[in-house]
Amino acid sequence: MAKNEAELEEFRLKFISRKSVITDLFGEMKNIAAEDRKEFGVVLNDLKDSAQTKFKELIADLKSSSASPTESAVDLSLPPVPNELGTIHPLTITRRRFIEIFERMGFNISEGPEIEDDWHNFTALNFPENHPAREMQDTFFIEKNPDVALRTHTSSVQVRVMENKKPPIRTLSPGRVFRNEAISARAHCVFHQMEGLYVDKNVSFVDLKQTLYHFAKEMFHQDTKVRFRPSFFPFTEPSAELDISCQICHGDGCNICKYSGWVEIGGTGMVDPNVLENCGIDSNEYTGFAFGMGIERIAMLKYQIKDLRLFTENDIRFLRQFKSFS
Repeated sequence: MAKNEAELEEFRLKFISRKSVITDLFGEMKNIAAEDRKEFGVVLNDLKDSAQTKFKELIADLKSSSASPTESAVDLSLPPVPNELGTIHPLTITRRRFIEIFERMGFNISEGPEIEDDWHNFTALNFPENHPAREMQDTFFIEKNPDVALRTHTSSVQVRVMENKKPPIRTLSPGRVFRNEAISARAHCVFHQMEGLYVDKNVSFVDLKQTLYHFAKEMFHQDTKVRFRPSFFPFTEPSAELDISCQICHGDGCNICKYSGWVEIGGTGMVDPNVLENCGIDSNEYTGFAFGMGIERIAMLKYQIKDLRLFTENDIRFLRQFKSFS
């Protein structure tokens, strides 16, 4: 048996190659008497076949021995290789928790394209042409085309839902959005939103408040306080900013809440009748409310993360902290 490839090659050269001893024996055929050449040739051919068969057996034996490591090939002094599992990203954990809370309230999930036209991203949402609110969005336009852009909010998905479905509508629209902003600890040009929409007969601001009260206490804890501040959005009227008590200082005041005890987590309001009409819904028969929150903002508050950039840097040391939440 050949112990290694070197011995295998030695056998091949000696018995199989063109310069092997068997080849030399065939060269001696001319020196054999004519009446003995036939018998001599038969013996040489049998010898050649036996050498080739033996060579194939040696190859098979060598492969078999290398595939099954011997005790000497295993170093028992080496430390074991840890079987480490990956972790779920904190934004994914937060997104799933969002969906879990609102699905229990009857909301379903809807998604749409990240590249949007002007109608779904602005016009249908009551953004008049040249309205200052369009400039507030800091939009990324596609090849300088004012009619096609990366969506600035997932409200565009809500427009598509209202265009294709009759009330009652309860939908949640998670997704990635884009705004031309400088990247810092508190802002990014790519982030994630979770927007909700409820349209039905006799929907009121009371329904909106109770829905978001329930969400805040489920997402954070039962002692979380909620407040609504008057605001303006083109697609809702009346509109409000949604604040919760700071999860870092618990309302006592810190640099995260700017020592106010409150942190804004999103915007909300009653759907403007113009938006309903733009989507083919009779605003005299139906009303609704909408809200939008940043998933990164919620995750930062929930897990006390102070730098937004950590979510996109893929630092394994940061991600490993969320093993217990996966």
